[in-house]
Amino acid sequence: MSIEKAVAYAEENRDRFLHELKELIAIPSVSSSSEHKQDVQRCAQYVRDAMKVVGFERVEMVETERHPIVYGEWLGAPGCPTVLLYGHYDVQPVDPLELWETPPFEASERDGRLYGRGTVDDKGQFYLHLKAMESWMKTAGKLPLNIKCIIEGEEEVGSESLEPFLKENQDMLAADVAVISDTSMVKKGWPSITYGLRGIAYFQIDLRGSEQDLHSGIFGGAVKNPIHALTDIIGQLKDKDGHVTIPGFYDNVVEVTEEERAAMAELPFDEEVFRQEVGAPELTWEKGYSALESLWCRPALDVNGIWGGFTGEGSKTVIPAEAHAKVSVRLVPNQEPDVIGNLFEKYINEISPPEVEITVQRMHGGRPFLGDLSHPVFGAASRALEKGFGTKAVFIREGGSIPFVRDMTDTLDLPCLLIGFGLPGENAHAPNEWIDLENYALGTLSAIHLYQELSEM
Repeated sequence: MSIEKAVAYAEENRDRFLHELKELIAIPSVSSSSEHKQDVQRCAQYVRDAMKVVGFERVEMVETERHPIVYGEWLGAPGCPTVLLYGHYDVQPVDPLELWETPPFEASERDGRLYGRGTVDDKGQFYLHLKAMESWMKTAGKLPLNIKCIIEGEEEVGSESLEPFLKENQDMLAADVAVISDTSMVKKGWPSITYGLRGIAYFQIDLRGSEQDLHSGIFGGAVKNPIHALTDIIGQLKDKDGHVTIPGFYDNVVEVTEEERAAMAELPFDEEVFRQEVGAPELTWEKGYSALESLWCRPALDVNGIWGGFTGEGSKTVIPAEAHAKVSVRLVPNQEPDVIGNLFEKYINEISPPEVEITVQRMHGGRPFLGDLSHPVFGAASRALEKGFGTKAVFIREGGSIPFVRDMTDTLDLPCLLIGFGLPGENAHAPNEWIDLENYALGTLSAIHLYQELSEM
C-alpha cells in the first residue's frame, strides 16, 4: 500500500475536506438544549453519511435515551491491529452570542484560522480522522488496519449513554488501541501526545442557620450568619502554600517523576506569557512544584461559585437563612472520586460550627488517566506526528478532565492515544472558538501516517 498516494489525495482534496467541515459546523448540535434536539439528530445523520463515504462496511446510529451514538467499522485487514476512534459531534451552547465576531454556526476563515462552534471541540478533530481514512480507501481500496469508530452526541452533557454502551458492546468494540483527538498541542509547531489527565470530584455545600432571613439589627450578634460560617469553612480547605488541608487527601497521590519534571522544563511554557493571557496580577501555585507541574500533575481545589443573602441593588439588612458554595477538586493518579468525596464530606462536617446545619451534595466525578509511555502505541504516534508536522513530537499532560477516557480504557482494557490538534486559547467553550487551519491540514496527514505506523506494531 502506498502511503504517498494517500497523502497526495489528502493534499489534493484539502479544500473539499474544509468545505465539508464547514457543513458539519453549520449544524447547531447543542446537546444541552431541548430546542436543538432535532439538530443533534441531524448532525448524527451527517456523521453517519460521512462514514459511508469513507467506505465502512458497517455504519449505524445507535439510539439512546438522549442523543444517538454513531458507530462505524471497517474490518478488512485480518491479522492487523484494530483502532477504536472516539469523537463527539455535540457542541457547547454559544452564549453570549453578542461576543461572537461572526455567526457561530457559519464557519468563517480569517488569519489562518477557522472560526465557529465545534471547529476544535470536537468536530474538526474527529473529522480529520475520517478524511485520513477516506484518503487511504480512495487510493489503496483499503485501510492498513482495522477501524472501529464511536462518535457520540452527549460529551458536553456528561456522556451518560456512553458507559452503558461500552459495557453492553465489549465484544463489538474490542480493539488494540483507542485514539482520541479532543485535546490540544502545547504550542503551535509542537505536535503533542497527551498521556495524563486529571480527574474531578464536584460538590455543593449547603448551610442553613435559621428558618428564614432575619433582621440584622434585631438578631445580629446573637445568630450565626451562614455566609460567615461558609467563608470560615472555605478558608480552612487550603493553606498559604496552596496545599489542600483535608486529612488523607494526598495519601494515594502518584508523585511526578524526575524524568517528567525534566521533560516539562524543556517545554515552551512561559509563566509571564501565561499570566498575561490569564489577565491575573500574579500567579500562584503549590509550593515545591513548578507552575506547569501544579497545572498538570498535582491535585487542586477550587471554589467555583458562592451565593446567599441579599445581592440586589441598594441595601437590605438581613442575616441570610442560607449560604451555598460549589467546589471542584481536580484529582491525579491514584485518587478516586468516591474516596476523596468521603474525605471531603468528613472534613467539612468536622470543621463546621454547630450553629448551622450543613449538607454536602456530591454532584459528579471522574477518574484521572495516566498512560504507560513504554507501550509501543506511543512510539508509533510519535513517529506519525513527526512525519506529519516535520518536527519531533512531545509528551504532555493536561489539567482538565475527560472522564470517559478511563471508562473506555478500563471497560475495554486497551491503551489510549490522546492526540490533539487544538492550540491554547482556542476558545473551545467560549465565543469565537477556532481551529488553526494549518494544524487541521497537518493533523490529517499525521492521521494518515498514524494508521500506517499502528499497523506495523
